[in-house]
Amino acid sequence: MSIGTRLYPLPSARSPDIAALVGPGRAVVEFGSGSCSKTPILLTALNPAAYVPIDISGGMLTESATNISTIFRELAIHVIEGDFTKAVRLPPWVERLPRLGFFPGSTIGNFLVPEAVNLLRSMASTLGGGSMLLIGVDRIKDQSILLPAYNDAAGVTAAFNRNILHRINGELRGSIPVDAFHHLARWNDEEARIEMHLKAERDVEFAVDGHFFRMAEGETIHTENSLKYGPRDVGVLLRAGGWSPTAMWTDQDELFTVILAQETATLSGTWDGPQSERGRSEHSRCLRAI
Repeated sequence: MSIGTRLYPLPSARSPDIAALVGPGRAVVEFGSGSCSKTPILLTALNPAAYVPIDISGGMLTESATNISTIFRELAIHVIEGDFTKAVRLPPWVERLPRLGFFPGSTIGNFLVPEAVNLLRSMASTLGGGSMLLIGVDRIKDQSILLPAYNDAAGVTAAFNRNILHRINGELRGSIPVDAFHHLARWNDEEARIEMHLKAERDVEFAVDGHFFRMAEGETIHTENSLKYGPRDVGVLLRAGGWSPTAMWTDQDELFTVILAQETATLSGTWDGPQSERGRSEHSRCLRAI
């Protein structure tokens, strides 16, 4: 979870600029679509030919896509339940359309740089030659802004962070004393990232899936990263992943960035084509045919 996910939806004021560059009639492929909360703004602006959400959670995927279908009644929708971090097979009729990948909310920051590059290459493989990508990125900003966002007074981020312990206890037969851990957010300046930790407030012993662990007071579990990027940094990242930035937009305070990029992996020979790992683990179904 990033500050950008919570605070920076795709700005509707920028939608006409994005639409002018993208053009109508594309298949919008959303990676990790989740609740699709930002999607209607983009779909309204673009007049696409199809919408293809990809998400690992089948229940949320179906619910969100159904909600989209009630808003855009003429839009062809094809849902894919699968891991979007790996190359995914698109239906042949979608592959025949010009394609735009959509990855909003600064989620790219949750991946370490090598993982982020691999993710971008997988997206290029999924979307194929000639495609475009619209991606959100959380920018580097002062610690006085960052740290309070990850240590909010309402305790939302702390609850989100500790929830992983509840999940481990429930799904992996864990015995972690959740109340013994305190949420901790740190800024790692060398790596330009927020690190979320769970700090043991006392010595603890617990089991997970039959394995036993001990932690001393003050030791931490490093649960998540949220990398931040400057404009030049994100350009380097995208190029390494097979994309060339063509336009960039930011908010008036320059806290967040939305980038439109053109696929270049096929030109550089790094795109692995449709015979890679596509189609191995995803479940694909048409909600509304074109």
